[in-house]
Amino acid sequence: MMMPYAALSRSLSPGAYVKIALLGQFGSGNSGNDGSLESMLNFLKRVKPDCELLCICSDPKVVEQQYRVRAVSISGVVLRRGWFKGFNRFLLNLPRRVLVFCSLISQLNDVDVLIIPGTGILDDFQEHPFGWPFVVFRWCIATRLRKARVAFVSIGAGPVSRRVSRWFMRAAANTAGYRSFRDEFSREYVKNMGVNVSRDGKVPDIAFSLPAPQPASRPRGLRLVVGVGLMHYRGWAKDLADADDLYERYISKMAGFVEWLTDEGHDVRLLTGDRADLRAVADLSAHLAATRPLLATGRITSGEGGTLHGIMRDIALTDIVIVSRYHNAVCALKLGRPIISLGYAQKNVDLLADFEQHKYALHIETFDVQLLAVHFREICVNLVSISETILSRGEDVNLRLAEQERAFLEWIDAVPIHRRKPSKPEVLSPIR
Repeated sequence: MMMPYAALSRSLSPGAYVKIALLGQFGSGNSGNDGSLESMLNFLKRVKPDCELLCICSDPKVVEQQYRVRAVSISGVVLRRGWFKGFNRFLLNLPRRVLVFCSLISQLNDVDVLIIPGTGILDDFQEHPFGWPFVVFRWCIATRLRKARVAFVSIGAGPVSRRVSRWFMRAAANTAGYRSFRDEFSREYVKNMGVNVSRDGKVPDIAFSLPAPQPASRPRGLRLVVGVGLMHYRGWAKDLADADDLYERYISKMAGFVEWLTDEGHDVRLLTGDRADLRAVADLSAHLAATRPLLATGRITSGEGGTLHGIMRDIALTDIVIVSRYHNAVCALKLGRPIISLGYAQKNVDLLADFEQHKYALHIETFDVQLLAVHFREICVNLVSISETILSRGEDVNLRLAEQERAFLEWIDAVPIHRRKPSKPEVLSPIR
C-alpha cells in the first residue's frame, strides 16, 4: 500500500500555488503512455490538490475528455495562410520553426515545473530525429528559457539509432533538475550519451502505482486461459525496408503458437496495448480462419484493452500471459501472472529480471515457437511458485515507488513559487 502524502507536503507561502505541465505522447492510442500520465495525475492530485495542471500531448481532445485536465498540442500554433506557406518553403521551413517555438514559450506562461512522466521518452522507436526527439528537446529548452524546472520521472531511454536524435535527447536530458530511470540500461545509456547521472535513481515504472482491478471470479476448469499479446510490429526503425516481411513472419509464428495452445487444450485471450495492434488481431484471426477453419469457436476471445485498466481486467481472467508491449508486461507482473516476454528492446529483459523471470524474455524478431512451447510447459509445472515470486518482488516495487514519491514531492516543494492562487482554481473531476 502507498503511504498517504497529505502530511508530507510542506505548506507553500500563503496564497501561492504551483502550475505543472506534463509532456508526453498521450492521447495517441497507446495505453502504456496514457497509463503513465494517469499515474502522475493521480499522484499530483493527491499531494497537490490545488495545483494547476496542463497536459502537452498528441491529442488534446482525447486527454481533456478522458482525464479532465486542460491540454494543448505538442505542435504549438502554426500560421496556415497561403502566403506564409510559400514564404516558409522558400526559407526552408525556418519561419515556421521560429513561430512554433515562440508559441511553445507562450503556452508555458506561468508554468513552474514541466514533468515527463514515465514512458520510453528517450528512445527513437519508429521515430525520425525531427519527430519526438525534437519535440522533447524544444519543449525542454522552452521551459528552461521560461526559468521553469524540468523533471524526467521513471523514464526509459535508448537505444537511439541516429546521431541527430541522440543530440536532441542529450540536450533535453541535461535540462532536467530531477531525473530517474525505470531500469539500469536506461540510466547507463543516458550516461553514455554524456549526461551526468550520478545523482539519478533507478525506480520502477510509475504505471505500477495504478490501482489493480478487483480479483476476477471465474470457474477454474481443466483448461488454462492464456493471454496472448499481439503487436503491430514492423521493426525498430521507421520505414524499414523489410518491415512487411518482419510483420508477416511474426504473425505467422504467433498464429502457429495460438494453434498449438488450443491443440493442448487451453483457451486464448488476445491482448493489445496500442490502437495499431487491432490490425495484428485482425491479421492473426484471418490467418487462423485460413489455416484452421474448424477451430472451435469460443476458444479464442479478444480482450477489451483500450487502457491499462482494461488490460489488467483482461489479464485478471488469464493464468499465464505472453506479451510484447512493455506495459502489458507491467500489468501482468503487477497482478502476479507468470509471463513470457517477446520484447523488441532491452527494457523487457530488465523488467522481467526485476521479478526474477529474465529466463522467459525472448526477442520478438528471433523467438522460436518450439522454445516458446518449452517455456510455457515449464511455467505450467511451476505456476504457483512463479506467481508467488512475482507477487513478492512486487512488494519491493511498491516500496521503491513510495520512496520516489516522497523524494519527488520534496523536489517539487523546493521549486520557487511567486504567483498567487486564483480566487476560483480549476477543479478536476476524478479519473474514471
